[in-house]
Amino acid sequence: MKRITRVLLLAFVATIALRQSGVDSSLAAPAPRMIPKFEVDPTWPKLPAKWVWGQVSSISFDEQDNAWVLQRPSSVRDDQKDKAAPPILEFDAAGNFIQGWGGPGPGYDWPETEHGIYADPKGFIWVGGNGKTDNHLLKFTKAGKFVMAIGKSGQTGSNAMAVLRGGTGLRVYPKTNELFVSDGYGNSRVMVYEGDPGKLKRMWGAYGAKPLDMTARPPRSKPGEIPWVAVAEVLQQFGSPVHDVDISADGLVYVSDRGNKRVQVFTPEGKFVAEQFVGLDSKYYLQARGAAFSPDQKFLYGHVWVTIAWLWRHPLGLRPTLTAQSRPKYAGLPTPLLAAQPSLLRRHRAEAPTRRRFLGPSVTYMRTPA
Repeated sequence: MKRITRVLLLAFVATIALRQSGVDSSLAAPAPRMIPKFEVDPTWPKLPAKWVWGQVSSISFDEQDNAWVLQRPSSVRDDQKDKAAPPILEFDAAGNFIQGWGGPGPGYDWPETEHGIYADPKGFIWVGGNGKTDNHLLKFTKAGKFVMAIGKSGQTGSNAMAVLRGGTGLRVYPKTNELFVSDGYGNSRVMVYEGDPGKLKRMWGAYGAKPLDMTARPPRSKPGEIPWVAVAEVLQQFGSPVHDVDISADGLVYVSDRGNKRVQVFTPEGKFVAEQFVGLDSKYYLQARGAAFSPDQKFLYGHVWVTIAWLWRHPLGLRPTLTAQSRPKYAGLPTPLLAAQPSLLRRHRAEAPTRRRFLGPSVTYMRTPA
């Protein structure tokens, strides 16, 4: 009884103190967390007038918060080819143009179709492609000097070999200096390399199992009255393409399995942790195309065709639960943006009204309204 009286007395004293300081006690409680809304800022970024955009396939943000944009000059209309911007463009946080470079050069084969770009913590720029001959990754300095390649253009490969086939997303895990690659359009797996020499260390498929080519997978059951048996068989492997990979602050690997409309979570060693399906109610197959984390790492933003899925990460431990929260429509995005290959922001700060971002075939800046 004395303990209860003491607690009530302390609560009463705290309330009086708040009132005397001019703070309403009703405001002392934390406000419920709201899912941010987005609007388009048509002034970001500022591409030099002499150039025109091609399809934008990817974006990455470096340690200075500069945006590195990868776009496809080959997709520019024939009558504007001479005005096509370089494949790699750098902008500052305000959208001001810094530099542009990229394309064929001595010592390396430029990707047939540009797909993924990543600015790693050490200040290097990684580039990958998803064309028919794109079996390699390229590493450059920020000034565009070629450093190294992983793989070679035009190789023949499969899930049973170490050859990349249309690698899509790239991430370096600073703790181990390992490069994680989602591979990709021809294969269905995650590849992990030593960050500097580029030597392959390990790989895995869905649920951490061995990745198999279509011809090596067990035959599917015939469709029956209950279709889920056949569905479960298909889900034992990643679909095509495995479209992106990201790593959370607590060291978990998030793989966007676009072919199966889901995000799977692993430890860096490839042990399966959790999964969440997104966009199952949509007839469009372009689901789970990319993912990014909110500043506090509690939300995972997933690109789901014409919507953004919000997945709640809880707790921040080795077994997070991904729970679909909502799928708000893109605010004010032009229809052509939805038809190509948008790339979800990499370092979105949802709580900051002046921050970005969402990119598509014509770069579009999204911010939270003030």
